[in-house]
Amino acid sequence: MDAEEFRRRGKEMIDAIADYHKTIRNRRPLPDVEPGYLSKLLPDAAPQQAEKWEDVFKDIERDIMPGVTHWQHPQFHAYYPVGFSYPSLLAEMLCQSLACVGFTWIASPACTELETIVMDWLGKALQLPEAFLTKDASGKAQRGGGVIEGSASEALLVALLAARMKAVKKIQVEQPDMSEQQAMEKLVAYASEYAHKSFSKAGLIAGVRTRMLPTDEEFSLRGCSLRKVIEEDAKAGLVPCFLCATLGTTSFCSFDNLVEIGPICDEFDVWLHIDAAYSGSAFVCPEFRHFAHGWEHADSFNFNAHKWFLTHFDCSCMWVKDRTELVACLSPKADAIYLKNDASASGLFRLN
Repeated sequence: MDAEEFRRRGKEMIDAIADYHKTIRNRRPLPDVEPGYLSKLLPDAAPQQAEKWEDVFKDIERDIMPGVTHWQHPQFHAYYPVGFSYPSLLAEMLCQSLACVGFTWIASPACTELETIVMDWLGKALQLPEAFLTKDASGKAQRGGGVIEGSASEALLVALLAARMKAVKKIQVEQPDMSEQQAMEKLVAYASEYAHKSFSKAGLIAGVRTRMLPTDEEFSLRGCSLRKVIEEDAKAGLVPCFLCATLGTTSFCSFDNLVEIGPICDEFDVWLHIDAAYSGSAFVCPEFRHFAHGWEHADSFNFNAHKWFLTHFDCSCMWVKDRTELVACLSPKADAIYLKNDASASGLFRLN
């Protein structure tokens, strides 16, 4: 396909997408197919010769569409509102057409700098505590900052890894003869019994034991439950290092009590991560921000813009108060020569 055919086919694709969304209510929200249906329709191996574009398009409608769950259908009410809008789709086209891989500043300065700036914009729109931004109200640089992750599960894991490194370093300062592995074996992380399953998975990946804590009658984690288990674990020789508080649980859309648990995390030097994957978008509205009272105690905060924010997957927004802790846990002791550049070395553009 050359540029001219791409131009022609691209216009056809835009028309097809517009027609799909205009007529989506005429389709079944949930497909009526049996498991394995597609293997009966497609060949065992990829074709050796290219097929005509028109034939490929016919295959999509005939074979693929019958097995698609139409998340944008007005009668689809499962899971959560998935992000979609025409402006987001156009932006996705532009991003993919540039085909940049912005893994460091020099790989594409605009990618890194735009992400940093827009994450500050978004933080201000949510009225996040100022410490989460790269600059304070006077314009002075500070240690906070935001980064776009692939999912809330990924953000939670990254936060746990940073908390683990911070806790291990603290233990080794207090007990210089203790190895990193011995220190890790003492760590324990907490979340409510209704936290997302990614919390337990993150613990498995990070090698940190996890505990799910009981909630009150409104399915909210309270300070009394947290203090009790922290004190018990500390007495047993363990080191509490991480708490994942949920704002909008998957099961009930319940909210952990940040006003109570935040100060306890401060008292015991426990990293407080807020998982607001589902509800965080709502905090752009002043009338819903009371659900986030206490978030000033958090070390990291995350919500999914691809839920409610009319933004395509994947766009999971994460902020930290001290990006140096995040960078330290994910960066090798010595960056490869091909990654080195003055802008990244400055520390301002290292979250990505």
